[in-house]
Amino acid sequence: MKGHHHISMLTKNGKKNNHFYQNILGLRRVKKTVNQDDPSMYHLFYGDEVGNPGLDITFFEMPIAGSTKRGTNAITQIGLLVPSYESLQYWKKRFEDLDVKHGDITTYMGQDALFFEDHEDLRMVLLNNNGARIPTTWQPVTSSEVPEEHQIFAMGTIDITVRYLNKTVNLLKDLFGFTVVENEVDFVRLQSVKGERTGEIVVKELEADSEKPGRGSIHHLALRVENQEELEMWNNKLIDYGLHTSGIIDRFYFQSLYVRDRNGILFELATDGPGFTADAAVEELGQKLDLPPFLEGERELIEAKLEPLD
Repeated sequence: MKGHHHISMLTKNGKKNNHFYQNILGLRRVKKTVNQDDPSMYHLFYGDEVGNPGLDITFFEMPIAGSTKRGTNAITQIGLLVPSYESLQYWKKRFEDLDVKHGDITTYMGQDALFFEDHEDLRMVLLNNNGARIPTTWQPVTSSEVPEEHQIFAMGTIDITVRYLNKTVNLLKDLFGFTVVENEVDFVRLQSVKGERTGEIVVKELEADSEKPGRGSIHHLALRVENQEELEMWNNKLIDYGLHTSGIIDRFYFQSLYVRDRNGILFELATDGPGFTADAAVEELGQKLDLPPFLEGERELIEAKLEPLD
């Protein structure tokens, strides 16, 4: 596993979502498309200048979404990496100016941290990378109001809260090859590449009712694999492990494989390519509604059901 690929959430309102992630967090909307399993809803992708794997934050728009009832057996927090402590200070001031719910600068899992929430109470935390390696593939967003030296450049620590700790930890450790870097009574911290926060997961144990998803809830976490050949290998391994998979699905921008662990956590394994420039030039990313070829014939019907975002 090469680290995090993308993470997907539910939003009630695409316009407000678009404003928060572009105009407040300074990410670029790199793909405006639809949920391929339900084309009546938007699927919005935000990331770096070209949508490189590792930072893609994605949302399914569900206008009927109610509030999230927090609980266990869910992905519960997203860590986002920024370059320095000065970056955290910049973001604290920005959040104050833009009326974003946030706390004071503190620490989390050994990193300087600034906890905050979006307009739908999605829990996130900015983490100080503190001079560690920034992925060479990252491309700063040229249109962002956020200065390059303070921009978010990757996903960091992802929190998963479960009823039975070892059921999720064992999948990550024994099958996916994650390394345990911290092992406490009620949580385990693991990394897909030891020493790299861009593939870090903290699994926490909580005996409670299962989370009821709604706006601001996290649907799944996708992990990076190289290509379809690796996906086929993982599919066989997961089946041998006793889990049911989706089989390999062509998402056009990448190939995917979905699996739920024994706590019900949904993981996706996704290939790095071909990427979002498969059907759009870099300067045009995220501007128009892009559809995979198998949905292109339904464009007129699909567009008629979607509210304009801009």
